[in-house]
Amino acid sequence: MFTKLAMACPLAVFLFVTVFVSPAISRQLPPSTIKSWCAQTPYPQPCEYFLSHSPKYGHGYPIKGKSDFLKMSLNLALERALHGRENTYNLGSKCQNEREKAAWADCLELYESTIVKINKTVDPHTKCSAVDAQTWLSTALTNLETCKQGFTELGGGADFLVPLVSNSNVSCLISNTLSLNKVGYNEPSYKEGFPTWVNPGDRKLLQSSSPKPNVVVAQDGSGNFKTVAQAIAAAAKRSGNGRYVIHVKAGTYKENVEIGTKLKNIMLVGDGIGKTIITGSKSVDGGSTTFKSATVAVVGDGFIARGISFRNTAGAQNHQAVALRSGSDLSVFYQCSFEGYQDTLYVHSERQFYRECDIYGTVDFIFGNAAVVFQSCNIYARNPPNKTNTITAQGRTDPNQNTGISLLNSRVTAASDLKPVQSSVKTYLGRPWKEYSRTVFMKTFLDGLINPAGWMPWSGNFALNTLYYGEYANTGPGSSTAKRVNWKGYHVITSATEASKFTVGNFIAGSSWLPATNVPFTSGL
Repeated sequence: MFTKLAMACPLAVFLFVTVFVSPAISRQLPPSTIKSWCAQTPYPQPCEYFLSHSPKYGHGYPIKGKSDFLKMSLNLALERALHGRENTYNLGSKCQNEREKAAWADCLELYESTIVKINKTVDPHTKCSAVDAQTWLSTALTNLETCKQGFTELGGGADFLVPLVSNSNVSCLISNTLSLNKVGYNEPSYKEGFPTWVNPGDRKLLQSSSPKPNVVVAQDGSGNFKTVAQAIAAAAKRSGNGRYVIHVKAGTYKENVEIGTKLKNIMLVGDGIGKTIITGSKSVDGGSTTFKSATVAVVGDGFIARGISFRNTAGAQNHQAVALRSGSDLSVFYQCSFEGYQDTLYVHSERQFYRECDIYGTVDFIFGNAAVVFQSCNIYARNPPNKTNTITAQGRTDPNQNTGISLLNSRVTAASDLKPVQSSVKTYLGRPWKEYSRTVFMKTFLDGLINPAGWMPWSGNFALNTLYYGEYANTGPGSSTAKRVNWKGYHVITSATEASKFTVGNFIAGSSWLPATNVPFTSGL
């Protein structure tokens, strides 16, 4: 996992990345009005500065209430993100080697995504609830954090680029919008046991033993294509964004696959775990950023996978090596496996649901900053080189991001290679990658491999007061909370009401979208 980075918004940081515009002073909002509204945000300084120095925010933008100020703040964040993208683009010539260029390329992609996410919240033609907005703004902030991480994990020569790409002003302005839009948990509706975000057609596809594919991938030439990437390229040329089913027949596909932002509603159907395998071996030690090490990376919304094994075979010695990365909103993984060592499953951002999946790894092997629920899954800790396993590393950097990792009705056990040496290895439920890290284990079987302390610090006292780690009604030899950590942010949850905040129904508003996928799920506890 990467080093942690604190976000700060000193004036000195954001002044040097600003293109100064001569403001039409006569049209400006009065300074007292700007000051009083900005004082209600976590980062008033950049709010005041950019509202005062932008010619756009004159009397044509009256602030009659909080909703007007939120709209203005969203537009301001979008304006600065556009500037940040241009700024980042111009840094390309400063990259000194291929690894820096790789991190820079990530930043360009992540800035594009950030602009898309913020734009969705202000576009009058996009359906956007307060929960949608909080999700997309959470992702926008996560993207900028990931951009910085790409440079910091390279070390040494890239140090001078970190402050240039960090664009703290944009991060702080997005944090301000998260604070203004802040939404609590609300119980959504259910249909046939699924969150209503899954439409009926998708539900049938997932429950069908043989959904009718649009195209077939087969290594022996019996299908339309021999590689998954070829099928994805064909899907990109289709008209419309309807559900597009790709059947990937049994076989081991050695390839790296990217399903981009514009490729919505793609479904990969394999022939089962261990039968249809997509495998790669990119890693940080091999020259990739963690972000780009993924064997399969998906960001197009509405992605579904069923019956596939996603693998990264770089091995423990090559450190961060992702099998699957998802930044796909409303994505579903059913009866799939994710196999790697460090950083196996990158639940990067957006709303995600995993059901009856197997996840293997050693260090931080379920990590990221999505709002994600794992239900009825098997978590297998492997034998680590340094005798320490951490199952999760959740990356929430802002207290208003509606993100976190929730595991329900699952099993945490030792993989076959760990079992013989289990007593010599310390395995923890998680550690706080970022300041507001949030993870809960509920009604899950924890085997004897779990260290009595349960959770591991990241570095000294970092995040121990601001994280939220919870355990509720777990079972098994490793479930006793008698000797757990005594951090302020750790909670033994005894209230079903508190625990229900992290269920499919509440945490990822699953009742509004899961039913359409046909993946079985439990909406509550």
